[in-house]
This record gives sequence, C-alpha cells and structure tokens, in this order.
Amino acid sequence: MKKNLTHKKLFAAAKAFCITESKINFPQLIGVTDGKAVGTFVEHRLKNYLRERFDVSPGSSASGIDLPSEDINTDIKVTSIKQPQSSCPYKSSHQKIFGLGYNLLVLVYDKEDTRESSYLRFLNCTFVDKSRTADFTTTKRIQEILKDGGNKEDILSYFADRCIPGDEITLGLLADEVLQKGVPQGYLTISNALQWRLQYQRVISLSNSVSGVINHDIAR
Repeated sequence: MKKNLTHKKLFAAAKAFCITESKINFPQLIGVTDGKAVGTFVEHRLKNYLRERFDVSPGSSASGIDLPSEDINTDIKVTSIKQPQSSCPYKSSHQKIFGLGYNLLVLVYDKEDTRESSYLRFLNCTFVDKSRTADFTTTKRIQEILKDGGNKEDILSYFADRCIPGDEITLGLLADEVLQKGVPQGYLTISNALQWRLQYQRVISLSNSVSGVINHDIAR
C-alpha cells in the first residue's frame, strides 16, 4: 500500500529526486534553452516519482496547482540558477500582500550540455509555506508603517507608490484588512505583470533561518 503524502515526506522525496535526477543524462534536452520546457519536463518526472511512492493525485496544468489536495496544497516550480524565477496566475493583489494561498516547492538546477549529453545538476530544493509567499519588500514596508502608527490613508498612499493593482474599492478593502490583521513577512519577490513574476533568490539563500522556509543545498 502506498503511503500518504505529507509536507515532510514531500520535501524528503523532492531532495531524493533531485539527487537521483542530477546523475541522469537526458539527451533529449541537448540544446534546449526554453526554461519553461525544461521545467515542464522535470515537473512531469517528479509527479510520476511521487505517484509511484505515495497515494497522491497530482493536479493538471489547468487546475493551476500541481499538488492541489487540501492537506498538501503545493505548487512545484522548477527554475534555472541563471535566473531563479517563474510566473504564476494573477488572481488579486491580495496575493502580493498576504501570500499566494498555497505552498511552493522550488527546485533549482544548472543545465550542463555537451554534444552528447545534457545533465540537470540540481543545486537547491526549497519548500516555502504559504504564510511566507507574499512579497518581501511590500510586507516589510507595511509592517514598518503599522509599527509607526500609520492609518488607512498611509497604507493607501503606499499602495499607490508601489502601483499595487486594483481599483479604489479593492485597495480600500485591502487596507482595511491590513489594519485588522497585520501582515506576515513574505520572502518572495513578486513583480507586477499580467501574471505574477516570482523570484526565488531570497528564499534559496535563507539557509533555514526563517520558519516556514526549508532549504536543502543539494550540491553539499
């Protein structure tokens, strides 16, 4: 009988996957420079790896999250060390301030090609709890405004300065929520676009110094 998947088991399996995959020659990837194509290739292999070992039903690309079950609720991101970033669907500005609403499993590789071989040398495996998936600078500054006794107008002024997407009503509701709840410190860099652009350099380099962000350096 297959085991139930947990966050701890997911992270352990992802680390083992990275170590194994780093040793495999993928000649079909020789000369492939499209990061999205490489990422999709790895994600499919990881989903199969998990499916063989655990009682898990990975989501489809249409569902938006790779492991959408309520207890796992995790999206897989595979990215090159040359520019560790990816995109994700924009739902609302709430995501930038309070988090994406799901966890992230980030695998970072360095692609090494020759005429006859292509290796994906995985360097880092990082799990980011959903509570840490908001934008670093935005959440840090909002915390400073609240600490200094800022009011709703101060929050709205900051939203305007940062060009946070949203109409007057939407941003007003966000400001009210900020004042009621405060904001957790996020550790992603989220750029405004038609899709969110997520950058991972900060979470990769945290070295397990922040709760909610677990790092493993595969190369060590």
